[in-house]
Amino acid sequence: MRILVVGAGATGGYFGARLAQAGQDVTFLLREKRARAVQQDGLTIHSPHGDFHVQPNVIQASQLTGPYDLILLTVKSFGLEAAMKDIAPVVGENTMVMPVLNGMKHMETLSLRFGEHALIGGLCKINATLDAEGHIHQMTPLHQIIYGELSGEKTERILKVDQAFQSAGIDAVLSETIISDLWEKWLLLSSFGAITCTMRGNIGQVASAPGGTEFAQAIVTEALTTMKAFGYAERAAAVAKVREAVTDKNSPQTSSMYRDMTQGYPIEADQIIGDLVGRATRVGINIPLLQAAYTHLCVYQKNRELK
Repeated sequence: MRILVVGAGATGGYFGARLAQAGQDVTFLLREKRARAVQQDGLTIHSPHGDFHVQPNVIQASQLTGPYDLILLTVKSFGLEAAMKDIAPVVGENTMVMPVLNGMKHMETLSLRFGEHALIGGLCKINATLDAEGHIHQMTPLHQIIYGELSGEKTERILKVDQAFQSAGIDAVLSETIISDLWEKWLLLSSFGAITCTMRGNIGQVASAPGGTEFAQAIVTEALTTMKAFGYAERAAAVAKVREAVTDKNSPQTSSMYRDMTQGYPIEADQIIGDLVGRATRVGINIPLLQAAYTHLCVYQKNRELK
């Protein structure tokens, strides 16, 4: 397959580099500054599975020629509109667009722009970050990517996607329940984000503080109640894992949004928390803790803009 990876941050850079390392036909679509750096220095991955370096194909939007068979979207949610504009000329009749973004709002946005048939579901689980030199550091062995047809079918085209990812030396999973998987990833992300950003500490620190466990459980309940009102069919085992994860007193984990906040970076407040608040408001669900978390994040964003 002809694969276009949009973005080369910690997520896109890692999974795209793994595909390139496996010999897949991968091209990275990058903005000028990142494109220049990757063209010059390639992509360096520091991983518990072994460090490696690739010198991938890199282009900018003006150089795109298509169509591509698979477009892997790994931009931040606030970069989605620009990314859609960039890739539009190379989305052909048979192109699959696989977003690996946070939340659920992007699924509707992409479906409206390119048609539901073009869209396949995707999510990843990885703890990785970029350093000042643009190197990607995988901080734990976890490197899972999950994908599937929205219908749950095992079509010929999704089997080709599966074959490509299976070749890449990662934990690749073809899911027949990708919509449920996406809801549950959002439940985990929104809970982790609201807990760690509001309390300014990692999961273990919050859980160990007076009232911390109760706070974390209440955040999960608010998010879960909202998601169920919008179509999530609760899977008890998955929700239990989220509740366990957010109340682990020994957990050093934070959220990517918290890490971005502490470094003064832009955050996905609207997509991860704000969309939940908006949905709950529309149907009359009371979510005071998530509302407070969103207000806190909006204050951070406004202060950041003023600097």
